[in-house]
Amino acid sequence: MNSIFVYCEVDEGKVAEVSQELLTKGRSLADELKCNLEAIAIGSNLDGIEAQIFPYGVDVLHVADDARLYPYTTNPHASIVIGLFKEEKPQIALMGASSIGRDLGPRVSSALHSGLTADCTSLVIGGHEDKKAGKVYENLLYQIRPAFGGNIIATIINPECRPQMATVREGVMKKEIRDPKYKGTLNKLDVSKYVSDVDFVVEVVSRHLEKSKINIKGAPIVVAGGYGVGSKENFKLLHELAEVLGGEVGASRAAVDAGYTEHDRQIGQTGVTVRPKLYIACGISGQVQHRAGMDESAQIISINNDPDAPINSIADYVIIGDVVEVVSKMIKFYKSNTK
Repeated sequence: MNSIFVYCEVDEGKVAEVSQELLTKGRSLADELKCNLEAIAIGSNLDGIEAQIFPYGVDVLHVADDARLYPYTTNPHASIVIGLFKEEKPQIALMGASSIGRDLGPRVSSALHSGLTADCTSLVIGGHEDKKAGKVYENLLYQIRPAFGGNIIATIINPECRPQMATVREGVMKKEIRDPKYKGTLNKLDVSKYVSDVDFVVEVVSRHLEKSKINIKGAPIVVAGGYGVGSKENFKLLHELAEVLGGEVGASRAAVDAGYTEHDRQIGQTGVTVRPKLYIACGISGQVQHRAGMDESAQIISINNDPDAPINSIADYVIIGDVVEVVSKMIKFYKSNTK
């Protein structure tokens, strides 16, 4: 039970960003624990997929390549992962908190009786002392996530069962290549060893994917609005400011629930996670649920009429005033000073 495993989502020959982020985090955890980082890629036509995975510092890549394994369906993927984990007995297993990870993770953890922490925002290695049992545990995975509606930050551990499993939302971890020339071991799995015809009772007849036209995650500047913006009409000012700055518009859950903007723009625990160079929070109170999705922004400006708003405590600059008035002045200034 030494290795750390990352399940890599592969769609149309590309490894998902959330998987690349987990490979980066997995490599960091593996270095700390002085163990191997291993990855699993399951799908069809996966020749050469290792070129996208090894550079993140992966020591062993397990590949299950079969035409029946793409697109993703629950049973065959679960059977392969469960079978492989029973053989390799990893100490930690990580998946993205995507539609696939949220479907696959519980299946695997249930079959292995290992437990699972969903939607983690941080993963740390640490120890634990169980005074009642008189036991001391070392090198446990601290699975950290907001809980009880974001009112607390919970640290969850799994001292006894293995693997310690967690899903992590896209954008929470940084993506960083360890070495472009890094070479690990490629292990091509015998798919028939892990699956049977029963696993393929569900057949995907057709797929329709509609990609979001909003790219908040990749925007260098995000102008985000909260309930304090006041109305859907006032939100148009945020779009105008974002256009002048070359950024994108985001929102808090309160603004989305109020109908000021669409859900695809929601940032936070129940939305997307962003790391822009500049984050302008307009009329956002800054509860922990929202901060979980933007607190690693390089620079934060808060515009709020409440000097005690929680968002102000993490902001680099705070402007106290009416959001509409301040944003209008910013638009006017940038338009007159931008060539």
